[in-house]
Parts: sequence; C-alpha cells; structure tokens
Amino acid sequence: MPRNYYIGIDVGTGSVRAGLVQDDGTLLASSTESTITWRDPNDHRIFEQSTNNIWDGMCKTIRAVLAEAKVAPSDVKGLGFDATCSLAVSDMNGDPVVVTKGDKLGEIGDRNIILWADHRAEEEANLINGTGATVLDYVGGVMSLEMEIPKTLWLKKHMAPERFARCQFFDLPDFLTYKATGDNTRSCCSVTCKCSFVPTKNGWQPDFFEKIGLGEFVGNNFKQLGAHESNVLTAGIPIGQGLSKKAAEELGLLEGTPVGSGVIDAYAGWLGTVAGRYEEGRKLSAVPSIDESRHRLAACAGTSTCHIVQSKEGVFVPGVWGPYKNAVMPGWWMNEGGQSSTGQLIDFMIRTHPAYPKLQELAEEQKTSIHEVLANQLNELCKEEGVATWTELTKDMHFYPDLHGNRSPIADPRMRGSISGLALDDGLSDLARKFNLTLEAIALQTRHIVDSMNAAGHDITAIYMSGGQAKNAMLMQLFANTCNMPVVLPKSGGDAVVLGSAMLGRFANSVGELGKLSAEDQAQALWDIMIEMTPTATSVPPKANAKEKKLLEAKYKIFRESIDIQKRWRKEMEEAAR
Repeated sequence: MPRNYYIGIDVGTGSVRAGLVQDDGTLLASSTESTITWRDPNDHRIFEQSTNNIWDGMCKTIRAVLAEAKVAPSDVKGLGFDATCSLAVSDMNGDPVVVTKGDKLGEIGDRNIILWADHRAEEEANLINGTGATVLDYVGGVMSLEMEIPKTLWLKKHMAPERFARCQFFDLPDFLTYKATGDNTRSCCSVTCKCSFVPTKNGWQPDFFEKIGLGEFVGNNFKQLGAHESNVLTAGIPIGQGLSKKAAEELGLLEGTPVGSGVIDAYAGWLGTVAGRYEEGRKLSAVPSIDESRHRLAACAGTSTCHIVQSKEGVFVPGVWGPYKNAVMPGWWMNEGGQSSTGQLIDFMIRTHPAYPKLQELAEEQKTSIHEVLANQLNELCKEEGVATWTELTKDMHFYPDLHGNRSPIADPRMRGSISGLALDDGLSDLARKFNLTLEAIALQTRHIVDSMNAAGHDITAIYMSGGQAKNAMLMQLFANTCNMPVVLPKSGGDAVVLGSAMLGRFANSVGELGKLSAEDQAQALWDIMIEMTPTATSVPPKANAKEKKLLEAKYKIFRESIDIQKRWRKEMEEAAR
C-alpha cells in the first residue's frame, strides 16, 4: 500500500525547519535553515525579521527533505505551518512593509516582522491595559506588549497615516498560509490568542479598537486585520484551494496541495506531544481519550517557554493568557502561560560569566558539550562538599529569573532578575553553581505557573515537554522534582513541533474525505490523528529525596517572596523619585 507524506514547517525564533512525515508519524527527513534577526545597538527592546528571508529558508528546506527522502512532490498530500507569534506587516498586495523606526518606516522593504521578543510597545500596552476592555478578560487581565495589537498601535503612532492605511497586519503563521495559498482567511489560533479576537463575543470588539485609537479598523470592517467577515478557521481546516501556482513552484511542490490552517509554534508543540502514550515500566500507558488532554500541560521550551493546557470550559487564570475558545479544536478552550526567556536565559548566564572561555576550552579538550562539562563540575563539587544533590550546592543562593520581564503569571514586563548569595568567585565552580541556579529558577517559575493554573480550576497532573530544552535531562528531572509531577518526554523532543505542523497537513487532506462534521466530531478526528502520529514517550517521575524536597519547598517560598520584595522596592523607588 503506497504511503502518504505530509510536510510540517516550523518557523522558530532563529531558524526555519521542514520535516517530511509519514502518516504513522515517522519523521523521514528534516532540514533547517537559519534566519536573520536584526537588533538595534541603541535599543535593546528591538527584534526584527523578514518574511522574505523566512520564505527563502522554507523553499530550501522543503526541497531538501524531498531530495533526502527521495519522495516525489505528488506524494505529498498536505502541508502545515507553525510560527512564532510575531507581527508580520505587508501591503494589500502581500509585499513586505518596513517596521524599523526612522524615515523608511512604512516603505516596501525586507524588515517587516516585529518579532515576539520585541518590547518596543510598552507604552501602547499600558494604554490598552488602562481601558478595562472585555478583551483583557481573555488574556489573564493584562495584555502583554508581546502581542500584536500593542505593536500595531506603535506602528500607527510612528508611521505616516497614508502608509499605515495601506498595511495589513498578520500574526506570522497566518502570513505564511496567505503567502502559500493567496487566501487571506485567518486562523482562530492567531487572531484569538494574539490579536484580540473574542469568539464568544462576536469576534472583533469595535468599542475596544475605537477606544485605543485604531478606529479605522472598525471603519474598514477590520480588513487590515483580516477575518473581516469574522470567518476564521480552527487548526488544520484547509485554506482556499491549497498551494497557489506561484508558491508551489517556489517550494517545489504541486499546485493545489492542501494547506491546513496554521497555529502558533507552541500550539504545534501541544499537537505533537499531548496525545502520546508513554512507557510505564515495561508496559505502555493506555490510549488517552480526548478528555485526558485536560490533565496534560504541554511545555514548548526553546528560547522562551510556553505552557498550554486544554479545557472543555473556559478557565480564567489571572496573569495567564486565555481562555481562548477554538484556538486549536472547535468547542475546546486553551490557556497559555509563558516564560519570556528560558533557553535564552541559560545561554546568557553561561556566556556572560568570566569563566566562559575556560569552559569552552575544556569542552573542546574533552570533545563534549559545555553543559556536560558543567554537570561534571557540579558532580565533583558534590563529592568535595559531601552532599548528595546539586540543590544542596546552591541552597544559599537564590535567583529570580525575569531578566526580560514576566509573561506569566505576574504579567509584568517591568520585572527584572536578581541574585542573592553571591561570593567573591569568578571561577568555573562559580559558573557551575550559577548554571544550576538558573535551571532551578526556571523550574520554580514553571511550578508558579502550574500552581496558578490549578488554583483557578485546571487539573494538571503531568507536563509534556517539547523543544530543545527537552534534551536537558538535568532540567527535566528538576521540573519533575520541583512541580512534583511526571515530565513526559517524546522520543525526540526537538521533532514535536514540526510533527504537530505535519498533523495539520494530514488533517487538511482528510477533511474532504470526512465531509461536514460537527464541532465535536471534528475535534475527535484531529485527536485521532494526533494519537496515530505521536511517537511513544518516556516518563520522568519525581525522585527527590526527603532533604531535596524540603530544600525545593523552601526555595519556592523564597522565590514567591522575591516577587513581592521586588514590587515593594520598585514602588518605594518610584515614590522617592517623584
């Protein structure tokens, strides 16, 4: 029986990756191309990219996987996209519009993406958060400056009116499906999670846009944001007539190949992990029902980390984005927590330490990774100090990790990092301790997010990891110990996101065969595909000894106190500066 193949494309913060996947979930080939991010040397808040650069990377990676696997374009039956939740701007013809401040702002040109990590729109987010608008209820009470409407408002304030009027604004996954198909239909995932579209309140909220100064969107029936007929698609529903002739030629595929409605990258990680079975001793866990998804938190961890959980009813969690109805499956809700800097934070703490050159030198000598060298150093320190765990090595050190602001559950971009317990030490041992301290802080903040979700009404009992950090065994065990619940790891955590996108391609191809389904049946059909295509995982149970449990509990208490202290100190300094 001939195989069907699907391509998943994942656009991450620094690269584009394509994966060619069989209908049983086997990844046959993958290819990655780096993308360009522009920074401003005089403004640390600025992160910009280019849709042309991303599209070029997609063309290369798709052609590469077809060549590697020796699969004909005609055997590719569907295509799915995920991408970071970044703001892509084009004119009404789809040509890129420059988003860089200065004279060229609003001209046709390459730098047309304001990356998710860009924090230029703090003033605009503050204005929005002062409105008390209904849309705030569906983002945890506080809209993040990382979302698309604050960034769009920043562009309006700084762009010539005639240039702004010709623009259309996309969450990046929607731009990619538009570029691929020529069809401007938007995904429920993008417009609901990042663009202030509220499905339960008739979609766009005219009063909100009038109040914040984007009344022209109301006047043109939201044409600039797409979905102006409130026509949005849940994950994987086919868009238009599939690949356009132009896009197919550029990508090396066939015109008309089905393209599924896209999702934000973290939601692709959810798709690619939470339906998985895992090993329990020598047995596999039972095939999960769709209802079991309520207990499985997907943590998609790379440069940053997103924490996604599904529920049958909307759960309002202060400081956590959502609840978002129909973000992936019709009739289901999603909440999304997040840490703005995790993988990025680990790299920063290592690379800025004075002992980093020595660490690199040792890694090269030993022909291993810098993380392995640090782990060995921590193990040696345990022997020297007569302790059983790394947590004991850093029991008198405490790190609050929000160097790039807090996304969840405090929802405060002004939060900053702090370290207590510094010594007059800049050697490799100090770097190893600070490495472990950073892992601890990320795990403690993950617990803070999980605790906040469960306190509001969720019932999370396991964490399903994807992304690059899933390869870090030390961090995964620390998550399990700190959150006191199992961490489930797919066979290859780095493949989960691109696999989730491929599932969208398979679903897009199957919808025609399935005919018109009820919302419940549509959700079940997507879940069935997830079960069939998700590889077996392994479970990492909590295994902290009694002493480490007590230390982690004490550290968590101090972690929470450090938030209150920082807020109090900030208030005192603001009052003193008046």
